[in-house]
Amino acid sequence: MSAVMQSSNEPLLLRSDDHGVATLTLNRASQFNSLSDGLIDALQAALDAIATDTSVRVVVLAGAGKAFCAGHDLKEMRSHPDKAYQQALFRKCGRMMLKLVELPQPVIARVHGMAVAAGCQLVAMCDLAVAADTVKFAVSGVNLGLFCSTPAVPLSRNLPRKQAFEMLVTGEFMDAQTALSRGLVNRVVPADQLDAGVKKLTDSILAKSPAAVAMGKQAFYRQIEMGLDGAYQLAAETMACNMMAEDAQGGIDAFIGKQPMPQWKGK
Repeated sequence: MSAVMQSSNEPLLLRSDDHGVATLTLNRASQFNSLSDGLIDALQAALDAIATDTSVRVVVLAGAGKAFCAGHDLKEMRSHPDKAYQQALFRKCGRMMLKLVELPQPVIARVHGMAVAAGCQLVAMCDLAVAADTVKFAVSGVNLGLFCSTPAVPLSRNLPRKQAFEMLVTGEFMDAQTALSRGLVNRVVPADQLDAGVKKLTDSILAKSPAAVAMGKQAFYRQIEMGLDGAYQLAAETMACNMMAEDAQGGIDAFIGKQPMPQWKGK
């Protein structure tokens, strides 16, 4: 995968792979990993590559330095005052955010420091999130006269409506425990146990059939936007297709026969 470089000759995004887990690390630490045009491009390229990489079972999205992500790069945005640039930037960012959902692999946000504006959006778009107990979340654009309309999309699908709107209209920070209670993150752990907390989740996913997880993730996001009847029709078809999969047949036979689960074949 080609890396987009920054002025320090450091790649904007780092990728490391370890036994089925691909970790993507936002690498603009001195800018609190703000989403520059180049970093969005690098993320898109990395996610596109992972989508067809069958060796990757889980993706972890992390940030270098003191923060997870401070949102968009406002200095870069202000250096391009024309509307066409802004439209292209937000369309590009939206495509990258959607790719997190479209990936067959589950994506876990490893959150530390702060996740603000588009950084909070990234957390909300990931399938799962583990946060350090010291993390602060906010969609604070409104404090600058810029309502966080794009972060509002996943926030309103993660949090209850009134709580999401409160974040958006006040711009106030929310601590990790509140984020947990409102559904923005799955788990909160002591900061020095963040990697262990993420690993516990990745290990659990790695123990499951990749075919079942991929099929289930796709159906989960499709049905959640449907009416109840359509959702059940989609879910029934997904279950039927899943039952035809070799992994499911082997797993069920092992359960019935009181045998250990087989080695998953991914089909």
